Amino acid sequence: MFRSVAALAASLLGATSALAAPTYIHAGKLIAVPGQPARGASTIVVDEGKIVSVLDGHVPAPEGSPVIDLKSRTVLPGLIDSHVHLASDRAGNEGLAAAMTDGLPLNSYETYWNGMKTLRAGFTTVRNLGDEHGKVLALKEASRRGWLLAPRIVDAGESISTTGGHMDGRVGLADDVGEALVHTDNLCDGADDCRRAVRRQVGRGADVIKFATTGGVNSGTGLATRMAEDEARALVETAHAYGRKVAVHAHGAEGIKLAVKVGADSIEHGTVMDDEILKLMKEHRTFYVPTLSTVNGYLERLAANPNAYPPAIKAQIDWRIGITGKSLQKAYPAGIRIAYGTDAGVSKHGRNADEFELLVKFGMPPAEAIKAATINAAELLGVDKETGTIEPGKAADIVAVDGDPLADVKVLKAMKFVMARGQVVVAP
Repeated sequence: MFRSVAALAASLLGATSALAAPTYIHAGKLIAVPGQPARGASTIVVDEGKIVSVLDGHVPAPEGSPVIDLKSRTVLPGLIDSHVHLASDRAGNEGLAAAMTDGLPLNSYETYWNGMKTLRAGFTTVRNLGDEHGKVLALKEASRRGWLLAPRIVDAGESISTTGGHMDGRVGLADDVGEALVHTDNLCDGADDCRRAVRRQVGRGADVIKFATTGGVNSGTGLATRMAEDEARALVETAHAYGRKVAVHAHGAEGIKLAVKVGADSIEHGTVMDDEILKLMKEHRTFYVPTLSTVNGYLERLAANPNAYPPAIKAQIDWRIGITGKSLQKAYPAGIRIAYGTDAGVSKHGRNADEFELLVKFGMPPAEAIKAATINAAELLGVDKETGTIEPGKAADIVAVDGDPLADVKVLKAMKFVMARGQVVVAP
């Protein structure tokens, strides 16, 4: 006889656990370790959210074990997007209006909705590089507690820049409106203030620090470097002292050089690169996250509404569309490490796989583009012990598509199966 309700519950939970059986996944073709030769017919055994073993052939499952039939499909690790903004799927004038009217509670639901669109698209891990009010930090914690489903999230909290820089939300607003609506604790001026700004984000729970050495396209602040070297160095040194990697938004060449010299872990966008930059990035082993997909977002919004952006920003968008891909054409042959990132939020969430087509268009072989979205991105995000390959001990982040992505990366736009940490998100 059970002496308490607690004892009875513990017994029932133990019985349920004992009855749980591993899941057997039968793959037709398996890209277990991107960059290495694909395997033929294979069986992946998953138990308690982890990959237990990867076996040759279609091994029969023991009685009671579920079987997922992907024999006609190519199976590969869950994909990783190293640059997203989950809190919004709108930009330009539409995004500004939404910020004024939707409010924080509704925007928090939008953040979750964007996360689910991303997850269903096969991206089981993301690095969120900036949002206000901690919405993504909250989504990450809610997912950790098991309250809801979301991609694995590496989050930057709120992005940092100097006053008047790309992350100063008051830029473009009337003074009284900006001062009333926009908080500024993510801004820093001078080295000591920049150390404070990093500590503020670390204190909020940020996993990575993002800051901008240059202005930006969407803010209308241009390509010029807007940060002094002592400020950038203080940001990087403080972040690294707290064990956080650093992602730097940089478009213009001088801003990229500054970021690399002071020790940034990745350059985001990197729109204007020269030989000196490539040499520096090679020496420092700096990752490059091209975010080519931004052009898709711009073109789609402008097709729907030619006045989607204010004139000053539209001029910069036109420039960005024209130059996109040119840095990748230099960086990949130079041996720069490429990590996959889309800037989703500027482009559309759930369309993250569009970046593959652009990476290949501008010079990356399909196998290398897939490696950028798995092994390389996992290393950059610091989650390579958890995900990025299909190997025993890793999380069961597994996706499947029809066709062969090594021959045609466009098939990655149509996921036929998605499993995140052992949980089926898209059933075959």
